[in-house]
Amino acid sequence: MLAAVVSDIHANVQAFSTVLAEADALGVDEVWCLGDVVGYGGDPDACVALAVERCDLLLGGNHDLAAVGRLSIEDFSPRARESTEWTARTLSAASVQALMPLQSLAERDAVGLYHGSPRHPVWEYVITAALADLCLNSAAQRVCIVGHSHVAGAFGRRGGQPATGAIRHHGTVTDVSGGEWLLNPGSVGQPRDGDPRAAWLTLDTSTWEATWRRSAYDIAGAQAAIRAAGLPDSLADRLQYGQ
Repeated sequence: MLAAVVSDIHANVQAFSTVLAEADALGVDEVWCLGDVVGYGGDPDACVALAVERCDLLLGGNHDLAAVGRLSIEDFSPRARESTEWTARTLSAASVQALMPLQSLAERDAVGLYHGSPRHPVWEYVITAALADLCLNSAAQRVCIVGHSHVAGAFGRRGGQPATGAIRHHGTVTDVSGGEWLLNPGSVGQPRDGDPRAAWLTLDTSTWEATWRRSAYDIAGAQAAIRAAGLPDSLADRLQYGQ
């Protein structure tokens, strides 16, 4: 099976729709979303509707849970708090109904799927090899995919050796048929690895081959939606830099 894996949409419908169109062109069998459909961006209802329509598996991220009152925003940054409060005021009843029951972990085709990590599915950022080792120790699956960090990358380990990892760039193909792996598709709606293009990956579970992908999208349109919502200009500005 060929799955397209997306995460951290952040109410950026321009990026999300572009990625879905490119996934369709590849002939993917399923779309898996690791959460944070809303937050930061200006089109939360459109993104929720698209996720409900198109995703075969949909997890809830910390921004999704906070927007419907299931998670406190006390630990959010000021910009995250402001955008979450705006999202909560703006969401339609249908969007609230769609987000309210979401869980932050699942398994599909022997792959563990988590918004944050296998240890802490909602909150943990897996950004170091030491953390990756701890997460692999607690994972029930050999291959796991996580989001939350907004950085496309992978950590792997074999034969009892410590995990190693690196950022994955557009077009990078990795054989994950052996060993243990934590893969991160990066962020569709707000990349933070210096590449402003929407980040995602495909995983072929018949060959265990993961491919990281980037999609150019209408950044100006996404920025305009943020500004029209009255959200901080910095949330719009950062999109063009991938930061």
